Amino acid sequence: MNRREFLYGLNASLGSVAFTSLLAQSAYAANAKQRHYRLAKAKRCIFLYMEGGPSHIDTFDPKPKLDELHLNEFHRSGEQQSAMSSGKRYYVKSPFEFQKAGQSGADMSRLWRHLAGVADELCFYRGLQVESVNHPTANYHVNTGNRFGGDPALGAWVNYGLGTENENLPGFVVLPELSHPQGGPSNWSSGFLPPTYQATALRPVGSPLLDIHPPPGVTRTQQRRNLDFLARLNQRHARRHPQHAELAARMRNYELAFRMQMQVPDIVNIDSEPEETRAMYGVGREPTDNFARRCLLARKLVEKGVRFVQLYASTWDSHDYIAKAHASRIHNVDQPIAALIKDLKQRGLLDETLIVWMGEFGRTPDNGIRGGIKYGRDHNPDAMTVWLAGGGVKAGHTIGATDEIGAHAVEGVRPLRDLHVTLLHLLGLDDNKLTYFHAGRFKQLSQFGGGVIKELIA
Repeated sequence: MNRREFLYGLNASLGSVAFTSLLAQSAYAANAKQRHYRLAKAKRCIFLYMEGGPSHIDTFDPKPKLDELHLNEFHRSGEQQSAMSSGKRYYVKSPFEFQKAGQSGADMSRLWRHLAGVADELCFYRGLQVESVNHPTANYHVNTGNRFGGDPALGAWVNYGLGTENENLPGFVVLPELSHPQGGPSNWSSGFLPPTYQATALRPVGSPLLDIHPPPGVTRTQQRRNLDFLARLNQRHARRHPQHAELAARMRNYELAFRMQMQVPDIVNIDSEPEETRAMYGVGREPTDNFARRCLLARKLVEKGVRFVQLYASTWDSHDYIAKAHASRIHNVDQPIAALIKDLKQRGLLDETLIVWMGEFGRTPDNGIRGGIKYGRDHNPDAMTVWLAGGGVKAGHTIGATDEIGAHAVEGVRPLRDLHVTLLHLLGLDDNKLTYFHAGRFKQLSQFGGGVIKELIA
């Protein structure tokens, strides 16, 4: 058997994990690294990404003024974010009633029946502004700090900065929906960081990872001998071609894939969880089952030492029929998210786990005239709601504010880079120290520096 045939044979059992994860920890990152801020509470992060741009006006930021302005027409001219927001417009009130939830009196649409029960664990932030109104560039901006893509994802930076808590599992895992978000896997790549730090994307249906079991007739002892032999061949090649940096990463990936076979099958087996736990998340029932399984899997992953887990929930892009569209999305995610918070708290993990909920931008208080009046909203980079939980955030508080119609943030206004810096800070990382030399300069998540939003930190 020649080397090419051998590689092909080994690939048949480990290929999916070894070549798509690219996440085995290097010798440098094999163990947890020392954090910049030792007193930081958060050790890991679960990022709940609501792709499409959820409307703050219809979820967590009520605007009674829009009741007065409902269906009033006006014409917007001058410089605008996009052609979408210009021309003939009309104001749209929220179709949802709001409530004051918890002792903190948090503003929530009444559709958040389950999340209202954990309202006092949440810190709402209404002062954020972003820079793009186009979904792909906005996704890149939130996930990487760069609207044009190509830079490391937030999770990759965290993986690079903190290392792994479990050398047998990836440090950064993404749980996408059946279709990837706009912009694709670049939303969770390692960019210019070594490929070791990019995410492992688990499949949303069927087995989360393919080929996690050896093929029939192949024992772990045989796999171990094969890997050792392959390592010797690769080491010989590396000595002859030291410029081939990806080979070292590939060697580490084979090793990680081998070790993952011991832990992954148990972790991804949601059905092994107690019935009451699965019921709490909404597993096995519609419309919650899909997102519930991924929320429960996220808990299992961080419990086993995965540093950064990102979950996607799409189709929040409600230009028309927002009452039906947003209601559907909230029904999908409400119970699973509330259960995730409760479950982490019951297990003593919430204080050490930072949870982030946000989309790529907010929505406008008005809509365009497109073939008749349909109650929806356009993209809005100037106002949105983000909420945080666990991990040292100021629970039970609402920080910042938008104007009376929800068009612009007017209090506690900060750019996205400051939120990125704050998230790193909560995880014990200093954006100014978390750098990587690339293309002639030291680069960082914030691109060119930012400030911590201290009001969000307990």
